[in-house]
This record gives sequence, C-alpha cells and structure tokens, in this order.
Amino acid sequence: MRILVGKGIALFLWLIVATAQAASVENVRAYRAPDYTRLVFDLSETVDHQVFSLNNPDRIVVDIKQASLTADFDSLDLSNTPIGRIRSAARNEVDYRVVFDLNSKADPRSFLLEPNSQYGNRLVIDFYDQESTSNKPVVRRSSEEIDNLKRDIVVAISAGHGGEDPGAIGVNRLQEKKVTLAIAREIQRQINATPGYKAVMVRDGDYGMTLKQRTRIAHNNNADFFIAIHADSFKSSKARGTTIYALSQRGATSEQARLLAEKENAADLIGGIGKVSLDDKDEVLRSVLLDLSMTASIAASLEAGEKIINSVGKVTHMRRTNVEQANFVVLRSADIPSLLVESGYITNPTDAKNLDSRRWRERFAAAIVNGITSYFYDKPPRGTWIYWQKDNGGTPSKYMVVRGDTLSEIADRFNVSYSELKRANDLHHDRIRVGQELTIPNGLISPAAITFVEHTISRGETLSEIATIYSVPLQRIRETNQLNSDTIRIGQVIKIPSS
Repeated sequence: MRILVGKGIALFLWLIVATAQAASVENVRAYRAPDYTRLVFDLSETVDHQVFSLNNPDRIVVDIKQASLTADFDSLDLSNTPIGRIRSAARNEVDYRVVFDLNSKADPRSFLLEPNSQYGNRLVIDFYDQESTSNKPVVRRSSEEIDNLKRDIVVAISAGHGGEDPGAIGVNRLQEKKVTLAIAREIQRQINATPGYKAVMVRDGDYGMTLKQRTRIAHNNNADFFIAIHADSFKSSKARGTTIYALSQRGATSEQARLLAEKENAADLIGGIGKVSLDDKDEVLRSVLLDLSMTASIAASLEAGEKIINSVGKVTHMRRTNVEQANFVVLRSADIPSLLVESGYITNPTDAKNLDSRRWRERFAAAIVNGITSYFYDKPPRGTWIYWQKDNGGTPSKYMVVRGDTLSEIADRFNVSYSELKRANDLHHDRIRVGQELTIPNGLISPAAITFVEHTISRGETLSEIATIYSVPLQRIRETNQLNSDTIRIGQVIKIPSS
C-alpha cells in the first residue's frame, strides 16, 4: 500500500512539474507573401518541435513538445493560401499537435526566433508554394511601346519592413511597415500614370522579405531605378524631417547614417528571414563593390538623390539637404541606381501626423516621382520611350487622369503651364474626372521641380486677393497649403506655387 501511494505521489508530482514547464502558444498570426504563407506562433518560452508532411490527402503536421494552446486559429485569414483548414489537439498528455489540411501542395520550413525588443519567443512555420513564379524574370510591356526602342523606364519601389517586422513604432503606435507601404503604393500609382514609366512593387502586402530578395526582384524586373521607402525613429521626439541616402563603398558620411545602416541591415534578424553579414567579408561581394559599374551606379544614385531633394524640399521639411551615404545592404546593386528615403521621423508628432495623412503622402509621393522623372529626363536610358521622345523633339502625349489628380498638379508634373494645359484640352473650368484623357502639350515628360514663393499674410488680405495678385487659381493655393477653408491669419506663411 505504501509503495502504491508513493508511486501515486511521484506521478502527481511529475505531472505538476511537467505542467509547470509546459510552454503556452498564446497567439498566432498569418502573413501572405507572393510565394509563401507564414504562420507565427507566440510562445511563453522556447519549445522543441517537429514538422512533417503527409499525403492522400495533403497535410502538414506540427508537433510542439510540452506545450498547451490558448491561441485561436479561427480568426486567421487563410484566403489565397494553400491552407484549407487547421485542426489541433493535445497529444501524449503533455504535447500538442497542429494539423494543416492543404488545398494545394506546399513545402514547410520552420525555425525558432528568440525574443527581441518587439516580440517574445516565436515558432515560425513557412508554407512555400511549390509552383511559385515570384522569382522568375518579368518581361516588360508598355502601352506606349511600338517596338523595342520605346520601352518603359522601370522603377522598383521597396516598402521597408513588413510582416513580423513592423519597423519603427511611432506616435499613437503608428507602424513604419504600414506607412512605407502606403507611400510606396502612392508612388506606384503616380509613376504608372506617367507615360513612359512603369512601377514595380517589391513588397505589396504585409509580409517580410530579405534584403537580398528585394534587390533580386528589382533585377528580375529589369529595373532602371530602385528606391527603398522607410520612416525613421529617434529617442528624442524633436528629431524630424526627410533624409535621402545612397550606398557608400567606404565609410558613412555621418554617424547618423552609419547607425541607420546598421539598424536597417539588421531588419532580416527581426523578421526572421535570414541573417545579414555587416562585415562585407564575402570576396565575391567585395569584388562587385570595387567594380566600375558599382562606382557608376553610386554616382548616378547621388545625382538622382539631389534631384529628389530639390523636389521634396519644396513640400516638406528636410532633415539633411544633401544625399547621405552608408553601407546599406538593400542598396547594393552593381548596375541599378538606388536610393533609400527616410520619409520622416515616426516618433515626431508633426512627422507622424503627416505620414499618417493620405493627402500628405500624395504630395510627398508626387515630389519623389518629380525628382525621379527629372533625373531620367536629363539622362534617359537608351531604348526607352523617354529617350526616343527627347531624341525626336517631343510629340503631344496623352495622360489618363487617376484618383487624386488635380489639374494644377498635372501641369506641374509635366512642366507645362496651368493655362497652357487647359487651352490644349479646351477646358473652361478646373474639373477633371477619373479616366479622362488629357493632351500634354510639347510631349516631353520633363516634370519641373515644383517651385514656390512664400507669402506672409498681412492685415486685411484675403486668400482670393492673394490668388489674383500672383495669377494663380485659388483652388491651387488651397491644395498646395492643404487648406480646408479660406480662413487665414495675420503672420501666417503660405506657399504660392508657380503659375
């Protein structure tokens, strides 16, 4: 009897210890990328696990050792993924099994992530599509293309961070990954609306990508230009403004640039999508960095960066008025001019408000696009429609109006006067509609840097009188200064756009 009691107590104590040591799966998140689906399990502590596949029907099984489950799988959005259903149950009293019933075949990969400043322990399961085409080269096509000598200029736009890596967290918990994607999509919209240009989104959803994957997508799409969009953060909320960065083969141009490069280069570690060497010890990479094509690419990047600064500086505060340089992994491309744009400080109240504003993002994106197209007007790649237009003196171009366009902004974008644009389209008012086709006189796609005159409001002045003095439409002044009414105050400084 004593022996039985002793064994019973021992078993009871073992169960208590086993339960105390069991990890808890507290939450689960799903992300869909172009070529894989990621599920992230938030853990109370690290676990041992095993992943294997079963056929007829196709399933992927995950056994988590000494674990319990409190997460809810029913809340996951599994649309457009190979996962049809998720089942789970306790196994062997102390383990837990999760079964993924598949609609299509997928290759599983799993790994554990240690805690960092944003997350605790995590188990990551990636379901790779077996017939992915995301890494295959994309053949360029152009609506303007008549032959191979009139292709589009391709701009690859990389929205920073994504998926498990939110990037910087700012005012009111604003996430960098959401801001960068919104800006990138607006740049894409405006580039695609510009004749002779085509935008390629490197990241077009809430999923993570390695820095090298981002560069590879640009190459696969034969990009002529690569631009990475980010939003900075700082321990002091006073820091604000936009900064443009290019690659440096040597040291950084400032301590801020060096620290930023280290932070952005470590993004893969945060998101759990690979390891990045910051030491540049790879001899193949070293030889590429020393190649003359890299030198030419950096020189072109710096020139394009200056164009963008001249344009962006007209619509927002610049943190730096020159192109900064540092050793950014995502900008290492031997034959593509590449820039990284820190749009603003997400930790600054003013910048955060702007970054979270659709109207501000439209203006900011327009300035970015203006800088890019100004650069390519000066140095269009041979074989492009822009090169052909410039070489042949230009012919009238057609432009399709898209959401958010105004007549004044279109005039600025194509370096034509507001009145000339109205006259070419026989317009007697400022109203335009989505889908309307406009004729752009002079034909050449040469967006001028947007210029402004600053006007300080004096006693007795009205907005309509100021518009008359400067011969600028009243609505254009409202849009330029983001005014919701015509109320102005003495001492207020407003920007008067070029006529």
